[in-house]
Amino acid sequence: MHILLETSAGFALFQVNNEKKLKKVDDLYSYFVNEDQAKKLVNLVAFQKFKDTTDAIKSTSKLIKGKVPKKLKKFLQTNLISQEIQDRLAISDKKLGKSITEKLGIECTNYNMDLFKGLRLQLCNMVAGLTEKELQTMNLGLSHGLSRYKLKFSAEKVDTMIIQAISLLDDLEKEVNNYMMRLREWYGWHFPEMGKIVTDSLVYTKVVLAVGMRTKAHSSDLSGILPEDIEKEVKQAAEISMGTEISEEDEKFILELGSQIVDLSEYKEELQNYLKNRMQTIAPNLSAMLGELVGARLISHAGSLINLAKYPASTVQILGAEKALFKAIKTKMNTPKYGLIYQASIVGQAQNKLKGKISRTLAAKTALCIRCDALGEDDEAQIGAESRQYVEKRLQFLQQNEQGGFVAKPQKKGASAIESKSTGGYNNAADYTNKFRKSNETLGQNQEEPQKVKKFKKD
Repeated sequence: MHILLETSAGFALFQVNNEKKLKKVDDLYSYFVNEDQAKKLVNLVAFQKFKDTTDAIKSTSKLIKGKVPKKLKKFLQTNLISQEIQDRLAISDKKLGKSITEKLGIECTNYNMDLFKGLRLQLCNMVAGLTEKELQTMNLGLSHGLSRYKLKFSAEKVDTMIIQAISLLDDLEKEVNNYMMRLREWYGWHFPEMGKIVTDSLVYTKVVLAVGMRTKAHSSDLSGILPEDIEKEVKQAAEISMGTEISEEDEKFILELGSQIVDLSEYKEELQNYLKNRMQTIAPNLSAMLGELVGARLISHAGSLINLAKYPASTVQILGAEKALFKAIKTKMNTPKYGLIYQASIVGQAQNKLKGKISRTLAAKTALCIRCDALGEDDEAQIGAESRQYVEKRLQFLQQNEQGGFVAKPQKKGASAIESKSTGGYNNAADYTNKFRKSNETLGQNQEEPQKVKKFKKD
């Protein structure tokens, strides 16, 4: 039996001295720890060295795919076929073994991987002129070269940043809303009237930070936060407020909570701008079609932009409503018409009756935009803008038909549309074939001349 070993330095062919002894060994790797024991077990027949790193990359890339490179084919023909050696060839890869058998007719078998590990361990000792330092350099160069072929990395197509950013943005929105609600309840015990006057939560927080205790409201300057009329109303309400008194320690913790809310809100705005820029770079057509936030949620739900591009339009339409879909299928109810795509502004503009129709149209155009972003090389959002205009015109057309009660019907075709030219009315004869028309005509003639029946007188 012969053994083929593929390395970064070249191809090596070994011959087994005693195959029966090789089968009896339980731990082959430990048998190759010693150089003398390894040489007793196998002998080096031939070694074909690669010329340079480019030659090694070409041969190794074919070996990974299970193909036989030209250099290996010549190597086996020279050392096995030309010498009429009919031994079996031990191979580490099944695909490569099948290719060698089909092309060269050599019988290949898969052997224990410990045998190949042991041969790699003693390769420098068995091959003359090959040092460990040279082998390590070849391994490093080959690994870097193969990585360039296998990895198609693009800094502009990193959708992982989008997935992390949209997840963080959703968490921030929940946390900021929770903090704002807590601040309103907490400060509302001290100044309950301000909650009805200032409705915006972020502005409410800034007013709390500027005022502190309501007794300081009269001397506080709120012109940069509130309009003049609302500022006067807040100061007047502070003088006649029915809220409870709080201590300085309470005020300290309330103001710390308010400062955290403002900081998180500013960070959330920066994160939204970052996400917008990222989406414009990675998925410009999807951003033009649905908006940055909805597009980012679709990418996050699918896992990547490539995975999202593989989905059909029907899946894009209900993406995010999987629970409702499976529940509807299980209970045999109506399936949902939309998922995350419902948050798009175009769907929000439509009437309730038209949301399903416009979601289907929007999903079809969105699927095309996603594929252009994932697989196309154009960075402009021309397709997304054109698709959005088409969906908007479609929505306008549906709304006009719904308001006017007019629904476009297809034109009639076939025999039902045949009309007589003379009268301009409907031709009844068009409903009959020639066979039935003749039978009806003969039937009509027979009915016009009925047979006379003889009458007999009674005696």
